[in-house]
Amino acid sequence: MQKNLAPTKGNLMMAKNTLRLSKQGYEMLDKKRNILIREMMMLIEEAKDIEEKIETTFADAYHALESANLIMGVSNVENLAHSAVFDDSVSIDLRSVMGVEIPVVHSDMSNKRPIYSFYGTSSALDEACMKFTEVKHLTVRLTEIENAVYRLAMNIKKTQKRANALENITIPLYESLSKEIQNALEEKDREEHSRLKIIKKSKEKQ
Repeated sequence: MQKNLAPTKGNLMMAKNTLRLSKQGYEMLDKKRNILIREMMMLIEEAKDIEEKIETTFADAYHALESANLIMGVSNVENLAHSAVFDDSVSIDLRSVMGVEIPVVHSDMSNKRPIYSFYGTSSALDEACMKFTEVKHLTVRLTEIENAVYRLAMNIKKTQKRANALENITIPLYESLSKEIQNALEEKDREEHSRLKIIKKSKEKQ
């Protein structure tokens, strides 16, 4: 980027074109920043709601587990817990928000059937299992949101930096260059016009 340009029509066109593109770039970055901020704020609000749900559901789950321990015995509940299988139902995709890739986590909730037999168990254990399963899926969603908020925040910071550079450096620079070149060309035209008038008068006297 040259700060000193010769006052020519070609350089004036170049400066004005760069100024126009810089202003368009700033408008696009400003729009992108606003969209990303709006998306991030929506996710933050959702995260607050999910955190409250997790806290409440955890409390209900532990209360149901305590009841199951009293009814069935701690050792029996513990033995049933060892029969839990590895959960590989979580998968991750990506979605794009103004060019920012956001993870989308899927957790299969279709199979809600208990892993244990109903014989010798209680409804309190069923409730505890359902509540802990709900906590698992809420935690997956919360993790997805926290990751998305982090990525959005980092991109907002980068976008803000680029927008500031255009607004505070590039645009003022090329506005100044355009004005200086325009003034220099106009002054040159006036000098040329005056010179031609002097030549014309000299010829008329002759």
